[in-house]
Amino acid sequence: MLHPDKTYAALLFDMDGTLLSSIAAAERVWSNWARRHKLDVGAFLPTIHGVRAADTIRKQGLADIDLDAEVAFIERAEIEDVEGVMPIDGVVDFLNALPEDRWAIVTSATVELATARLDAAGIKRPKIWVTAEDVERGKPAPDCFLLGAERLGVDIEDCLVFEDAPAGIEAARASGADLLVVTATHAHPQTDGPAIADYRGMTVGVTESGHIRITHRQA
Repeated sequence: MLHPDKTYAALLFDMDGTLLSSIAAAERVWSNWARRHKLDVGAFLPTIHGVRAADTIRKQGLADIDLDAEVAFIERAEIEDVEGVMPIDGVVDFLNALPEDRWAIVTSATVELATARLDAAGIKRPKIWVTAEDVERGKPAPDCFLLGAERLGVDIEDCLVFEDAPAGIEAARASGADLLVVTATHAHPQTDGPAIADYRGMTVGVTESGHIRITHRQA
């Protein structure tokens, strides 16, 4: 777990798999898309998590496709299918305890998809977020986390990133932030560093300078 005396200027959260579980909905949509393009669904699905739809599709090297049209198809299908989207245990109370100007969501989803999933999970929308539209290079590039810190007006080295997927973990490490891995939707943590299964037992303290101290009470 994190060092009990460490404080942070701000917290940056990935969304899918970190704040909420959307794995079933996402895999339904992407499985249908993969079958349409005669891809090996079992081999393909592990590659979709934590990265932008356009980057996922581009990596398949499919000939004669309209990338924008394919992205729009996936986007609409994911927005319309939020069945089973739910918050990670304890996350609502944890976010509600944070100062609103000290945290942001940094997601590979678009604004519209992020809004649909947050609403489905009953998680409040943040004052500040970074979405797929905001960066030219998606995860595993660190650009999104750097932009999140910039929008919060803090140094990335003073931030703690919450992530779950390999691409996001790589991006967080490259950014210079501290990292806390959330393992709720992945059976095997993608790091040998600090990790939590969910947000139960997590408490928030705010110092006189406005920095955040997190403690974790084991059940």
